[in-house]
Amino acid sequence: MLRIAVCDDEKEYLEKIEASILNWMEGGDLPVRIYCFENGDDLLSALNGITFDIIFLDIVMPLLDGMDTAREIRNKDQNVKIIFLTSSPEFALDSYEVKAYNYLLKPISDLKLSAILDECSLASSQEPKNITLKTALGYQKLYFQNIEYIEAQNKKVLIFLRDNSILEVSQPLRSFEDQLTRNNGFCKCHRSYLVYLPNVNHFSNNEIITRSGRSIPISRGYGKAFQEAYFTTMFQDETIN
Repeated sequence: MLRIAVCDDEKEYLEKIEASILNWMEGGDLPVRIYCFENGDDLLSALNGITFDIIFLDIVMPLLDGMDTAREIRNKDQNVKIIFLTSSPEFALDSYEVKAYNYLLKPISDLKLSAILDECSLASSQEPKNITLKTALGYQKLYFQNIEYIEAQNKKVLIFLRDNSILEVSQPLRSFEDQLTRNNGFCKCHRSYLVYLPNVNHFSNNEIITRSGRSIPISRGYGKAFQEAYFTTMFQDETIN
């Protein structure tokens, strides 16, 4: 599902874009959920609980304008596609500062809007498998292929990445187990560890060595299930991203 936010202080444009997105959705097979906002402050508040895939953002708005809103968005989310809505092309250069995906000149045609939505949906379908996490730095998209393993430590979780960096997330390991399943290449090797199987270099009866050389334990109760999951994953026909 694509989560799309539309932010424009002019209700007429807000309703028009929402209707255009719904028309585009009816012509495809990708479900969409649309969130409408009349100011940047409400959009930023929503970002505390929702991860958007696309944000259509009016540049000229009272109080907090679109460019300042976009800067705040980037402090929370580096990956969401920001598409500016503007009546003038003069803001095109400024859009690079906040890594805008594109911009649309008002009045916005359904054809141009549909073309951008097609591009965004295609990019999403071709993207490697990933999970979006809320960290101390804001929302962050993390690709499975970059994860070596996840370790539970009290009420927080540490995510160990292939580049030797570590992310800290304040949520229990259980919440990851529901999303990072064997079908996605993950397996529990210990009550406190969840490992990404394609990033296992080798293992023994009681130890796993990851591609970066880290060592993590295999507990006795998980050993047999881990081996079965490993060989099933490594020799299956489809490659796990």
